[in-house]
Amino acid sequence: MSKGDPISGENFSKEQHAVLDSIRMSRIILPVFIGIVAVFYLLWRQFDPAEFASINWTFHTNLWIGIAIIFVISKHLSYALRLRILSEGAFSWRKCIELIFIWEFSSAVSPTAVGGSAVAFFVLAQEKLSTARTATIVLYTVVLDGLFFIGSLPLLYLWFGSNMIRPGVEELSDIGGWGYYFVFAYSLMAVYSGLFYYGIFIDPRQIQRALTWVTRLRLLRRFHEKAVQLGGDMVLASADLKNKSWGFHIKAFLATAMAWSSRFLILNSLIIGFILALPTDFFTQFELFARLEAMFVIIAFSPTPGGAGFVEILFGGFLTDYVDNPTYATVISTIWRLIAYYAYLLAGVIIIPNWLRKVVNERRQRRQAEDQSSS
Repeated sequence: MSKGDPISGENFSKEQHAVLDSIRMSRIILPVFIGIVAVFYLLWRQFDPAEFASINWTFHTNLWIGIAIIFVISKHLSYALRLRILSEGAFSWRKCIELIFIWEFSSAVSPTAVGGSAVAFFVLAQEKLSTARTATIVLYTVVLDGLFFIGSLPLLYLWFGSNMIRPGVEELSDIGGWGYYFVFAYSLMAVYSGLFYYGIFIDPRQIQRALTWVTRLRLLRRFHEKAVQLGGDMVLASADLKNKSWGFHIKAFLATAMAWSSRFLILNSLIIGFILALPTDFFTQFELFARLEAMFVIIAFSPTPGGAGFVEILFGGFLTDYVDNPTYATVISTIWRLIAYYAYLLAGVIIIPNWLRKVVNERRQRRQAEDQSSS
């Protein structure tokens, strides 16, 4: 944040200022720039004016674009529902919807491998939530997201085989570069999700001790403070979740599954809208759904903010058996990113400054009340 920002004179810690810096509005410049460069690169390499002119923007196409937008809304509301469940009703529906906008914006301007967890901790803390509940919400979402992917992908693989990982592949040994990257990303996801699960539900103290010990090594010493904090958060989250009912966990997981399924169905809908020859039977669409889930595992470890550029280029090659026309692939991926990614950048520009002003005003009011009571 610049010196002219309303938070510059506020009593935020150094770490909190770093979080606020990560969601400043100028952060949108890099992902937008990378995305534009990627789209222009694809247009230069693959665009065919005759093919583009042949696209019929019929009622069918517009209908499925509308359905894709409905799935964008469904995804957002599902995340809001999960936040409401995990906060046990501490937040109103309106507040949950607002906070998910901020959470998604922070993910959109951060490398996808980093995500918005630090921002989520800060934001929830400003909403007068207890430290234990904040830790529970942020860390348990990591477990829930991991559980969805780690649990569903092996089942999908048993059903569809290696073709769900890469087009036209029958044997796992033939999956090639992107396939190997998928296996690496899935394995990494399984490891860190498993560590979070163990740390929250089995033995948080042991994970706390391990994190503290490992980060005392010279190469990892700069992570020591954050590792100690993470270990402490796991202990708090574990204590908070220990007495929760099965109903609480089932509802939280179902909301997670709804959110991720809606995210994939956005693309299902857009592809149906543009690729008229694609069958719409359940098996074909479910196989496409499985491919998209595999693609999102790779996207989860993109080095660019929100996967900008990386996603646009990955899209065409990953779905060539469904969208074999490069021009159509570019059009579909561009619309997808506009409604499911860049829309959150725009929403963040509107919502975050207003939210920050409210936070600053509340902090000032509390400080004034404390000064009056002490005088």
